[in-house]
Amino acid sequence: MLKIGITGGIGSGKSTICNMFRNLGVPIFSSDEEGRKILNEDEEVRAEIKKLYGQDMFHSNGEIDRPRLASLVFSDPTAMENVVNLVHPKVQAKYEKWCVKNESSPYTLKEAAILFESGYYHDLDKIINVFAPKEVRMERVIKRDKSIKEEVMKRMRFQYTDEERNKLADFILMNEDLDSLLPQVMELHEIFVNET
Repeated sequence: MLKIGITGGIGSGKSTICNMFRNLGVPIFSSDEEGRKILNEDEEVRAEIKKLYGQDMFHSNGEIDRPRLASLVFSDPTAMENVVNLVHPKVQAKYEKWCVKNESSPYTLKEAAILFESGYYHDLDKIINVFAPKEVRMERVIKRDKSIKEEVMKRMRFQYTDEERNKLADFILMNEDLDSLLPQVMELHEIFVNET
């Protein structure tokens, strides 16, 4: 089984592309989704966040206040490092178990916003970077998350640049419009299926 990573800057369209692969029967592991679950369910992680950043990082119902935590980590590199070091080893452990369950598939996709930044890309066979122009990504995120431009820019500064991601990736998917996406996805699907 080939282990393929898929990454891209905020608003690049990773989820849209993953849905296309999912429709082709490809198993998808969402690191970001698993990270959210860990933040809400893992008592060890929650206790450490409470110890580091206080009770006000949690809603009254006990859930993590994700916008507040995001605001902190995207303005403080140390906080970002702390949270990544707490959450990502646990995400990686879940991914490894998930791979065993899906080993009969020709290939799987591991979706992660900070695949390169976290260093976990070394364990993968190939990497896809989803590329969309910065202005397009900015518009998408502002519209999707009802964010303000400054907040989106702050998040972008904590991710690798498009140039850095493109240099490290084995494949680049251009996501400027939906019409051009499916042929690119189909081409990669053929490559990965034929490599196994």
